[in-house]
Amino acid sequence: MRVLARLSRRSVTATALGALLCGAFFAAPPATPAPTAAPAAAASPTVTVPPTGSHGFPFLAAAEDLGSFGYTESEYFVSGTATSYAKSGLWTSDGRWNVRASGTAAYKSRLLVRRPADPAKFNGTVVVEWLNVSGQLKLSPDYWFQRDELLREGYAWVGVSAQAVGVNGGLGDIKGLKGWDPARYGSLVHPGDAFAYDIFSQAGQALRTPNGPNPLGGLTVRTLLADGESQSAGFMTTYANAVQPVSEVYDGFMVHSNSAIASPISGVLADTLLMPNPSRIRTDLPVPTFVVLTETDVPGAATARQPDTNSVVHWELAGTAHGDQWAYDLGDDTVRKSAGDAAPSADCAAGSAPFNDGPGHWSMNAALRHLASWARGGARPPSGRPLSTVLRDPATGLATGGVRLPDVTVPTRTLTGSRDTTDSGVFCGLYGARDPWNADADAWDRHDDGDPSDPAFPATAEPVLSRLYPTHADYVAKVGAAAQTSVDAGYLLPEDATAIVTDARNSGIGG
Repeated sequence: MRVLARLSRRSVTATALGALLCGAFFAAPPATPAPTAAPAAAASPTVTVPPTGSHGFPFLAAAEDLGSFGYTESEYFVSGTATSYAKSGLWTSDGRWNVRASGTAAYKSRLLVRRPADPAKFNGTVVVEWLNVSGQLKLSPDYWFQRDELLREGYAWVGVSAQAVGVNGGLGDIKGLKGWDPARYGSLVHPGDAFAYDIFSQAGQALRTPNGPNPLGGLTVRTLLADGESQSAGFMTTYANAVQPVSEVYDGFMVHSNSAIASPISGVLADTLLMPNPSRIRTDLPVPTFVVLTETDVPGAATARQPDTNSVVHWELAGTAHGDQWAYDLGDDTVRKSAGDAAPSADCAAGSAPFNDGPGHWSMNAALRHLASWARGGARPPSGRPLSTVLRDPATGLATGGVRLPDVTVPTRTLTGSRDTTDSGVFCGLYGARDPWNADADAWDRHDDGDPSDPAFPATAEPVLSRLYPTHADYVAKVGAAAQTSVDAGYLLPEDATAIVTDARNSGIGG
């Protein structure tokens, strides 16, 4: 297991990961002083249609043909007066955080909307994603992780430009939406990340009660879900704990790959040090919160673990990574359509291990369907076991515990959430790693990077697929049984189980 040997040289640390989760270059919050009374429920902003601009399409417009899935894509501006918040009383790790209004400022931001073209295909649920700006431009990681479930089940998806750096620009080559296309986005105004929480609230209100053109084209909203991954999940944690009790805009929350410490309510990065450590999810909300952690996230987030309740459920996913091959492949064409050569890169060193290609997207599909049903009054999702990234299976190198899908229960490769980042950029470590196993015992000598006499790679260290699965039929049967077990446990959707078994049949593995 050569990847595991390399991982020990220099793995991404929990500290670095936490910085990525929270460090999206918060803007300083200019504000007009406001009374210190409790803030009002979210306002409904003015909705307008943007001009065509020089590119002729929105930033982050899908590269794939959404029409072939029966979907349309459109963009809207939302504008109004946003409120900033400050702590009210003592904030502790239990997440029961009170806020007061601390200021107001004018803003104008945007919504990117993907919805079924045929209203009859809409399932009534809108997923509202807080777009990620860790790469200094807008990204939609959870759209990519959940894309199959979103499009096949008739959800609407809305990406919200909630944070200042995505609008105004930061350290990247693309200076925000305004710099990318001044003709289209030059009128946007973002007063700073202290106002991001209320901008996100008002985005939700614009979908429920539009003041102007209807971003959903007249679709009737039954369930409004808030969603954020990575850096955005830190904001989602603070939003659920501190803002949702005031705004009451959303019907449920997906918190994907957050850190142990939530984002500061002030929008000032340095104030992360003043946030409760750990920052757990409050358990007294009348709406549900689903926290999903990958193997990459667990070392930095484990101190915030809490028992599952009627309103909070956690999954920790074995064999997965914070970003992975699936999300990269789905998102890369879309990002490059808008950003070209300025698209953020994982910046991995030449010859480093390939990205994790594990079951993260299968788990996110199941989590989304569970959350949508739960938010409508359905059953609470099943709990997941805690994941250990320290105690690994000595035969396979796979993590122990956690939610385990067929990729880890009937393995063909070592999947990890960390990787060697020597000579690589910090983003590289977020993609985890995979180490394919030998197909047969004689293949060892043909492996490019191994020498059987090298003590770092003992001949007994790596499983041999032909020994694990003597025949192809044996392999397919084991995958089928594992997939059914995962479906029965509630961790895998039947449609995805069928796809996994089909891939196994077409794989040629075994014998």
